This record gives sequence, C-alpha cells and structure tokens, in this order.
Amino acid sequence: MNNKTIAAISTAQGEGGIGIIRISGENAVWIADKVFKSVNDKKLAEMKGYSAAFGHIVKDGEIVDECVATVFRSPKSYTGEDVVELSCHGGLFITREVLRIVLDEGAVPAEAGEFTKRAFLNGKIDLTEAEAVIDIISAKSKTAARAALCAREGALWNKITTIKSKLITTAAHLSAWADYPEEDIEEVTIDKLSKTFFEAKAELNKLLDTYDKGQTVKEGIDTVIAGKPNAGKSTLMNLLSGHNRSIVTEIPGTTRDIIEETVLVGDVILRLSDTAGIRDTEDTVEKIGVDLAKQRLSNCGLVLAVFDSSETLDQNDMDLIDSVKDAETIAVINKDDLESEIDENIIKSKINRVVKISAKTGEGYEQLEKMITDIAGTDSFNPSEGILSNERQRQAVLGARDSLNDAIDALNIGMTFDAIEVALEDTIASILELTGERVSEVVVDNVFHNFCVGK
Repeated sequence: MNNKTIAAISTAQGEGGIGIIRISGENAVWIADKVFKSVNDKKLAEMKGYSAAFGHIVKDGEIVDECVATVFRSPKSYTGEDVVELSCHGGLFITREVLRIVLDEGAVPAEAGEFTKRAFLNGKIDLTEAEAVIDIISAKSKTAARAALCAREGALWNKITTIKSKLITTAAHLSAWADYPEEDIEEVTIDKLSKTFFEAKAELNKLLDTYDKGQTVKEGIDTVIAGKPNAGKSTLMNLLSGHNRSIVTEIPGTTRDIIEETVLVGDVILRLSDTAGIRDTEDTVEKIGVDLAKQRLSNCGLVLAVFDSSETLDQNDMDLIDSVKDAETIAVINKDDLESEIDENIIKSKINRVVKISAKTGEGYEQLEKMITDIAGTDSFNPSEGILSNERQRQAVLGARDSLNDAIDALNIGMTFDAIEVALEDTIASILELTGERVSEVVVDNVFHNFCVGK
C-alpha cells in the first residue's frame, strides 16, 4: 500500500461558490495544519473526526483565502485514512493555488481515482461499489443514477455474496467429507450437489440477463432517425434534443451527413443520429450520406422511422419499411397538423408501434415518449436487486457460469469429487474476481484509470 499523502481538487474546476481540496494519508492532518490557520488558533491535530474549523489558508504569513477545514479520522473516512478537506472559494486560480501550497508542504498529486482506489484497498468498499462511484458521477438520467446508487450501496455485492457463500459452504463440505472420512461428517450426495449447482447457475443467469438492460439505462439506446427527404427527421431531432441541432429547410436533401446528439426522453437516454433522407439520388455527396444512413439502420438499437402524413406513401417509404422490418422500430407519422394523405394501415401492417405527431408543434410527443419508455423497460427496471454495469463484471460472471457448467458436467458423467471440486474452486475464483477479493493489480489499475482526478 502506498503510504504517501495525496492531494487533489475534488470539485469541478471552474467558477463556483466553493472549491474543495482533498488530502488523504498518514500526514494529511499534519500537512493541513501547516497551510491552515483557524480563527481560534486551534490545531487540526487536536480535533476529532467529523469536525470542522473556520480559518484561512496562509502562505509565507499572508492570507490566501478564507477556508473551512473538515477533519475525518482513520478508519472512519472515505479512504479509510486520515483525510482533511479544505473548502475555499470556488474558481480556477484559488483552488489551484491552495492545491499548490498543499503540495509544497509535502503532499503528492493524486492520480485518477486514487482516493476511491485507496478506499477499495483499505477495505472500505468492494470493487463493484468502487465502479459504481464513477457511474454515479457520469449518470445522465434519474434511472441511471438510481442504478449506480444501488450498486454503491452494495446491491450487486449482496447478490453475488449470497451465491458465493453457498458455493464456498459446498466446497468446504465437499473437501472435508473427502479428506476426513473417519469423521462424523454428513455425506455429500450427488442430488445435493446438483441442486446447489443448478440454483447457483440460475442466479448467475439472472445476473447476466441484467447486463443489457443495465447498459440501456447507463449508456442509452443507439437510435437512428430515418425517412425520406422532407419527412421531418431534422424537426424531430430538434424536438427531442430541445434545441435546433439540425438544419430545417423546405429543400429536400439538406441533411447529408449524420448528425449525432445524446438526449433524454422521459428517463431514457437516446444516442440519436439524424441521417440523410433515404432516396435514390445522383448527387455524389448526398449518395454518401444515404449509404451511411442505411449502414446505421443495420446495427442500431432503435429506429424512429419518419413518414410524412401529408403525402401518400411512395417507393422510398416502402423501401424504408422493408429495411426496418427486423429492427426495433417506432413508425413516426409526422406533420399531423396538416391534412392527412397517408395510408396508415400499410404502415401498421408492417410495424407494430405507430405514433402520430407534429414535430413542429410538439403534439403527440407524450405518446412517443411512452413508446420509447416501454421499449427501454425502465418502468419495470429494479436496480436494487443487483445488476451488472460493465463488461468486466459480465466477464467475471460468465467465467463463473462456465466453470459451474464444468462442475455440472463432471457430476453428470460420474467423475470423482476431486474433479468436481476443481471446477467449483474455479467458479468461486471468478466470483472473487468480480468483487475484487482476488484480483490482479492490472485489473485494479484499469478500473480506476477511468476515474477523474480528485475522486
């Protein structure tokens, strides 16, 4: 464990009401006392944990800024070490100046995520809870924030610990019964092993099933707005994003490149792509845009297929309907504020979800929002049951399930209990890797590499 005392600015760097410089390590209080002078001359070293003092940051006898110093004593702190947080006025110059003074007195700059990394290494949190911290910071929706907070509170840890405990108990029983036959130990039976293995496998499968839904909540749905020129795709893009993101004109073919924006519809994150109008064209530049639009349709998570209700369906519309038949699609019949000429029944016979809106006036937006929410499944999403939030966690659970399948196969073909125990130990090892109880330094460094400095 690195015993250096680290320091960093823990608030966003920019103008604000407050800026916090966090110091953590065995010399945190000593260093803070060298730069902070309380108004009553009381030393921070004399203060208990969870207490604060008002005073000033002082350099070479001169006051740099007013400050509130908050002391957290080991082990009851975020990192598990002595921590001091210096709360000064917000602003780039002041916070950087106070940090520089702290570093001059012996602290070293914290690396990205080093405060949370120390919390993990000091046993304050497990690896899944540490990963949840960055998810809380980067959450783009209420549901994403709730999912991250549940993980930070130990929802996934509780779930995986229940599975782990059963398997460890089984492994210990299996080992004891095999190694000490003369002792009065309950016999290990194939039926009991099989029941335990299949129950654990079912729980692992449930966790794996949460991954895609968790990614939808966390990262959003890759969504393509498609349709023929002048159907109102760019107007819909602007409606969903809440501002004029795409150029809107009466001239067909205005949008030639793919315009991207991340938006929040209800509580669902959509990674929107406004594509070129899909049609046959001789224009070289427009044709490139049309080809890109068709490529996006083949690998997106959701298609908003836009149709102009004021016109009859043409071949371009029919080609679009055919191209989205295998994709998750909402047919958006736009320009509902105009007299309708479109045959809705043709669209409804090919696409299950159909909504009529006016992207220009916003009429019908609520119905579109509900359809998107139904597809995302956020209404039934319950992160308190524990979900997998990233690929590292998913791979660990996949590894556990694969090893458990090996144990089940060994059991079914009548292999020795020694062989079964080896597969069971591999299962437990993968679970321990998930929680960070048995994980390589490379994996740990990779997890915290994605954090911001100061957290």
